[in-house]
Formats: sequence, structure tokens, C-alpha cells
Amino acid sequence: MKSSAGEDLVLLERKDDIATVILNRPEKLNALNKEMWKSIGDIFTSINADLSIRCVVLRGAGDKAMGPGADISEFETERSNSKQAAEYGGLMHRSMHSIRDCCHPVIALIKGLCVGGALELALMCDIRICGSSSRFGIPVNRLGLVMAYPEIEALVGLVGRSIALEILYEARVFDAIEAKEKGLVNKVVSDDLVEEEVYTTAMRIANGAPLVNRWHKKFTDRVLSSENAGVPLKQEELNEGYACFDSKDFHTGYKAFLAKQKPKFEGR
Repeated sequence: MKSSAGEDLVLLERKDDIATVILNRPEKLNALNKEMWKSIGDIFTSINADLSIRCVVLRGAGDKAMGPGADISEFETERSNSKQAAEYGGLMHRSMHSIRDCCHPVIALIKGLCVGGALELALMCDIRICGSSSRFGIPVNRLGLVMAYPEIEALVGLVGRSIALEILYEARVFDAIEAKEKGLVNKVVSDDLVEEEVYTTAMRIANGAPLVNRWHKKFTDRVLSSENAGVPLKQEELNEGYACFDSKDFHTGYKAFLAKQKPKFEGR
């Protein structure tokens, strides 16, 4: 689906080994509709399969908002009862999980408003960097809505039970400094430096060994997984922690270090 201006509602751009996914509905502050949710899932599924990518940036078009959340105008036709909502929720969760489960590092670039569904998308990213005027919140109880289990899991996993419930109970929209204090974002920079900071971070990540970045993401998710809580690591999982020693990138890395040269990793 395209916007009223004839443009795609979600864009995929690429520069070298860094991909950027853009929520592209600036005339609606990038409010998320059904077609956008579907496109996000499709795009991140394709990104996950492309091992030439080394880092992904998720952002909204323009400077006013990553997003205000759901397009409320869809509720009457697409989410007017529990059956419709469950179907719609399945689409949302597929898309959110495609970000969370992406094998590549993912950074959320946040400018302006980041509430509701937009914040839920940002929660699925590995790192969140925002501008000083950014605002955050999940005011769904003002609409008589609940935050479903997959989103709750991500929020609690990031900020803890008490802070998560404060955000949900109070339904306030709060500033970037409070978001940093609550653990919602990693960095707050001046508005005019957000893009520079994000892409500098992305390049630092991309300059590392991509196999190692993917392993680190996988290992971190394994030890934090609620499904595997208390389940001991299998021997094959422990062995994977040493597989890097058989990679070409390992030999490239330590030899470059000894030679005081910058390594050129190939991802194998």
C-alpha cells in the first residue's frame, strides 16, 4: 500500500552494509496502519536473510515523530471486536518479532514523538538513541486498550516490573531524560545530532566482525529467554561459544591486531 502521495508506507534504504527501514507516513506522523505492520514484517524477514548486511537502523520519516502509535481511524473497521483484534495482533506480533529476531544488530533512531506502537517497535530493537526533545509513553488505557503479552514481555524485560506498570498505569507522555532514567533508551543527544550519533554507532558495529555480532545477539537472547529460564545450556550451545576460533574473521582479527592494522572482516 502507498501513501496519499503515492509513496511506499515503509521504505528500505541501504548504504554499504547498513540498512535503514523507514516508517514513511509523515503526513500522519507515521501512525501505524495494517499495511505498514505487514510491510515491516516482510522487510525485516528479507533483511534477516541477507548476510551481507551488518547493521539495521529503524526510524520514522521526518523530524516530528518516530510515530504516535496506532492509526485510530482503523479501529472501527479493522479492530472493532476481539476476533478482529486477535487477527490484527497476530500481524503486529509477527512484525515485532521479525525485528527482535533479526540476526543483525538493530538500532532505533528516535526523533520527536515515540508512543504506543512506535515505542513497541523501538522496544524490539537492540539499541535506542533519541533526541533531547523526544517524548515517550504508552497511553493505551486512555483508549480502553491493554498492551498484549508480547509487548508486555519486551517492556518488562527492558525496564522491570515496577517501571513498566508505572508507564502503563499513569499513561503519561514523558521526556527523553525520564526515558533514559527509566532505561527505555541508551543515549540522549541533541536533536540535530541524532542521525550522526546513530549512524556513527551503526558504522562502529558494522566495522566489527559480523559473525561475532550475530553470535553475541543470539547468546544474549538465549540467556534472557523466558522460555529457557532455569534450563541449563546444552553442550552444543556451550560449544558454539568457541566456534569463532574456526572462522576466517578470527584469524583476520588477531593478525590485524598484531600487525597494528584495521581488520577487514568478511563474515565467514
